[in-house]
Amino acid sequence: FNYKTHSGSSQYNFGILAKIVKHMKQRHLNGDSYPLSLEEILDETNQLDVGIRQKNWLLNEALVNNPKLQMDADGKYVFKPPYNIKDRRTLLKLLDKHDQRGLGGVAYDDVAECIPNVEKALKVLGDSAICITQPISKKKILFYNDKSTQLTIDEEFQKLWRSVAVDGLDDDKIEEYLQKQGITSMQDIGVKKVTPIQKRKKPSNRKSNFKKLNQHMTGILEDYTDKN
Repeated sequence: FNYKTHSGSSQYNFGILAKIVKHMKQRHLNGDSYPLSLEEILDETNQLDVGIRQKNWLLNEALVNNPKLQMDADGKYVFKPPYNIKDRRTLLKLLDKHDQRGLGGVAYDDVAECIPNVEKALKVLGDSAICITQPISKKKILFYNDKSTQLTIDEEFQKLWRSVAVDGLDDDKIEEYLQKQGITSMQDIGVKKVTPIQKRKKPSNRKSNFKKLNQHMTGILEDYTDKN
């Protein structure tokens, strides 16, 4: 077994597959939704020199198992986008549905595989959609901006809120401060648990019962301690 040869052939195979997936995605974004056979795909990607072994691998494994491609009844392939959206309107519906179902946001990269020119679509949507960049991964996430839940807060109150420093304070100190200001904390408002009163156990009557049970044996049982 030649590891270098195997590794090189694997890289070559996946290079062919990557070129195919990229081409099929671009066709989808361009509006070309009609399916293509493997030969047509290889022709459009300038890979007609691919060998029989690579073609068999594409037909039997790579293309049928790739989540970004879909095969129809005729054995032809089309790109399979992450979501069934075509324009900014269907994008907004998708974001709204995710928001109502509590599914969170939608990855910007996934949307970019569904519709062309995402930035233009977001610009037209305006403040109906919010784009948040994750601090660590730097990936963009799109959210629906539900304006019905927005609350207008007085600017003076916002300034007071931001001016309160709570760094280094534990919950007990914060609660103590609130009580001094005449503010009741939420935990005092909640339903208090009533500790059930434990009933005292009655003393066991086992010994007295034993006596009663053995009263009919009085006179029959003898003490043999002095008869030895």
